Amino acid sequence: MDHGKSTCPKGFSDSTIHVDVKDYYGKRLKKTSDLKTNACVAPVQPTPDFIRQALKKVHPEITARYYGCGLVVPECLEGCRILDLGSGSGRDCYMLSQLVGEKGHVTGIDMTDGQLELARTYVDHHMKEFGYKKPNINFVQGYIEALTEAGLENDSFDVIISNCVVNLSPDKRLVLTEAYKVLKDGGELYFSDIYSNGRLTEEIKNHKVLWGECLAGALCWKDLLQLAEKVGFSSPRLVTASVITVDNKELQDILGDFKFVSATYRLFKVSKENTKNCKVIYNGGITGAEDSFQFDCQYTFMANEVVEVDGEVANILTRSRFAEDFTFQPLGGPTGPCGVKPKAGIEDPFELALKLGVQGPASTTGGCCSTQSAGCCK
Repeated sequence: MDHGKSTCPKGFSDSTIHVDVKDYYGKRLKKTSDLKTNACVAPVQPTPDFIRQALKKVHPEITARYYGCGLVVPECLEGCRILDLGSGSGRDCYMLSQLVGEKGHVTGIDMTDGQLELARTYVDHHMKEFGYKKPNINFVQGYIEALTEAGLENDSFDVIISNCVVNLSPDKRLVLTEAYKVLKDGGELYFSDIYSNGRLTEEIKNHKVLWGECLAGALCWKDLLQLAEKVGFSSPRLVTASVITVDNKELQDILGDFKFVSATYRLFKVSKENTKNCKVIYNGGITGAEDSFQFDCQYTFMANEVVEVDGEVANILTRSRFAEDFTFQPLGGPTGPCGVKPKAGIEDPFELALKLGVQGPASTTGGCCSTQSAGCCK
């Protein structure tokens, strides 16, 4: 069967970085243990039971070729159309295929022939395993900087995910621009990636192995905030972060004092309006988050609890797929016995990682960044 085979888009050509990344992930890496750092394998949060069960149904060969850097599973996915940027072996796609159900759909896009061939090989196997009458998944060959050239339509996806892939692109602004175009109004880009505490040197950015290990292409976290705004997204909402360690002395010597984190952000395609603060009540209807829903590191909504949110979050909740899961009240209206005031948010992923105390499994370092270099994007 044809499960989304296509040729590479003609209007976009390989850069030297694209060629090197294809070689690294298509030929040099054969299994997760071949990686030289924990940048691409560090889990950020415990995996919920319903996701663990979904992952158990993914074929072992697919899982063995998985190189993600975090858990990229946003909430409220039933019936959604999802796009996975840099889908690789297809592990996340096959897991998401179960979460969206037969009425939803998952598309994976990747530029690496070997990874795509592996992902497509097991489509029929997984559809039989999931009990689906017809595939709700397809894999497309193309570049994350050229989604429309790969045949993906504008305003066609509810959610875009990406797992440790954006850093592999030499043009992050183009990646965000293309993602914005193919998202529906109210849609979300939910992605985990690697960020640095400063703008990297040319020596680091030209190092082939460090590119493949997801470090040489890392954005300074402050630059992400600026890029998202320029493209048109809402301000990035930081969900979680963990420290990345490099236990390879040769690579660490090249990196010097630069520090890295794996961080998960949510960006929404919503109109930027001057929405006022309001009070919201989470109705508890999201699968896997019936008692509480962690929207980001600032807001965790307990079911049936009144919470005051800032205008930006109110705008996102009312215009996204989460609207039906909340009851909205103006400030000063009837609120019930109590209300939770909004707390200050955290923008710096290094600060959040330090606060959470989350560090990669192979770590031998104690802190996440030095005083002199933390958050210094100059």
